[in-house]
Amino acid sequence: MSSLSTPESRAVSPGGPDPLLVLLDPAARRADGESVRIARDVLCGGADAKVALPESSSELDRVLAHRGRRRPVVIGSDLAVQRVLQALHRQRELGADPVGVVPVGRPGAVGALRALGVPGEPVAAARAVINGSSRKLDLLVDDCGGVVLAGVRVQGVADDQSGGWRSLWAKLAASEQGKVDHPGDPKLRIEADGRLLADVHQSVRLLQVNVPADEGVMELVLRLSDAAHRLRAASLTVAGRNFDYEADGRSVGPVRSRTWTVHAGAWALVLPQVVGG
Repeated sequence: MSSLSTPESRAVSPGGPDPLLVLLDPAARRADGESVRIARDVLCGGADAKVALPESSSELDRVLAHRGRRRPVVIGSDLAVQRVLQALHRQRELGADPVGVVPVGRPGAVGALRALGVPGEPVAAARAVINGSSRKLDLLVDDCGGVVLAGVRVQGVADDQSGGWRSLWAKLAASEQGKVDHPGDPKLRIEADGRLLADVHQSVRLLQVNVPADEGVMELVLRLSDAAHRLRAASLTVAGRNFDYEADGRSVGPVRSRTWTVHAGAWALVLPQVVGG
């Protein structure tokens, strides 16, 4: 297993292209098969590449565990990359090799990768995988072993203006049933770095967590019915009675508690080399 005991950014393989394990996301192939084909052809033409199409988490685990010296490359969306990082984290191999990516998917499905500097065009992205440099990046890891590439979102009670008649009827129905809580209004206790930001008697409208690339902290936006907070923290704990949240756009829950911690420089992404850098 190779190690990233290297500077913050370096050429991936000064002696020539590394052997690659190209992981095709099935959803990407369905969404844009032509871009997937182009990226695969460029990668296979520029390096010793083995192509795999894992259809399940168990298949992904098996393929990654037997990759040998091959560097993983994902052709797919933000979520596809998140799944690969999750698998590498389970295998304690997250920092073993830099990960290459060719984003394929709807614009909203590859937004995190584009924000990190991965080219959006398949040929440019594939060439960057072969000839680029690796950059260490932060990752959000929760207390159940889950990883988050871009961010977490907890949606609380909606404003009346956005809820419309559906929100009104839901509140009336809850009132008739004698319920105290508003529908969609989770009673949460939220702490950041040990500091209490919200308690169960306060209505949470929104909690948004973003992961900057390499700053060692997460950015928090918390909107309550009577206050708002914007801050940075290294850890975040949310607890309550069965709440749902989104991690990288994927719904998770219900859960009673979750703690996220920033792991600085936990993984490395291959990006285009900076000219003159």
